[in-house]
Amino acid sequence: MTDSPAAPAGRLAVLKTYKLYVGGAFPRTESGRFDQVKGADGEVIANYCRSSRKDFREAVVTARAAFPGWAARSAFNRSQILYRIAEMLEGRRSQFETELTALGATQDEAAAEVEAAVDRLVYYAGWCDKYQQIFSSVNPVSSSHFNFSILEPTGVVGIYAPDECPLLGLVSVLAPAVAGGNTVVLLASESRPLPAITFAEVAHSSDVPSGVMNILTGRRAELLEFFASHLDVNAFVYCGNDDEAISKAERLAAANVKRLAVDRRGDWFSNDAQSPYRISDLQEVKTTWHPIGT
Repeated sequence: MTDSPAAPAGRLAVLKTYKLYVGGAFPRTESGRFDQVKGADGEVIANYCRSSRKDFREAVVTARAAFPGWAARSAFNRSQILYRIAEMLEGRRSQFETELTALGATQDEAAAEVEAAVDRLVYYAGWCDKYQQIFSSVNPVSSSHFNFSILEPTGVVGIYAPDECPLLGLVSVLAPAVAGGNTVVLLASESRPLPAITFAEVAHSSDVPSGVMNILTGRRAELLEFFASHLDVNAFVYCGNDDEAISKAERLAAANVKRLAVDRRGDWFSNDAQSPYRISDLQEVKTTWHPIGT
């Protein structure tokens, strides 16, 4: 018996093209553009789509259509779905570790990031049916009425995920938004986008309704104006330290009365990177009155 022949020398590797995740599907960018991801050794390891303005607009339309149904889901059901994502992420941890190490992380760093991402999803799954009790209130009023304040999701949330910790950072900003009943259009890390689309594959098989999570890849500077100025995006979470970009986002968001949250943190492993306040930051307060004795 002879050994199987070796692969031909100089074989051209077939690189994966990471697509977008919009409306529960994985379309290519309508522009046909793509960028390359290089590993720590400088070699090209994958291609990824470079999103356009039209891609972003289609994602917003999809997120808006999904919002009423997601907001109407019970808190317990949202909790179940987030926990299911954590389960699926745990089951594919070796794939995420491989991607993170290819992008420059050590094996220990990659393992720690995947583990922290799983734990963070479980953390927010646990808060889905509890934050209302913490942040809602019965207000004292000087009339014969009950006065209640409760939280309601703000709507469609645009997110610029951090470049640091491309998996943990993404989970840390995505999970509180959807835990509170919002739908999301998220732009992945520009320099290390691969874990984001692999995460989309996990979400796709985790009972997440179509359109609740929409993940784009591309260049932050090119899409900033659209995220900050689109009238059907109710809030914008910007992660980063680019003062010029933050100033532009503030100016554009103010013009259409969009809520803007800027997160400059670099350490996504810290305890303050997870908090129920990150859920309440993307909620609207609704106050209702009810006559006493009626």
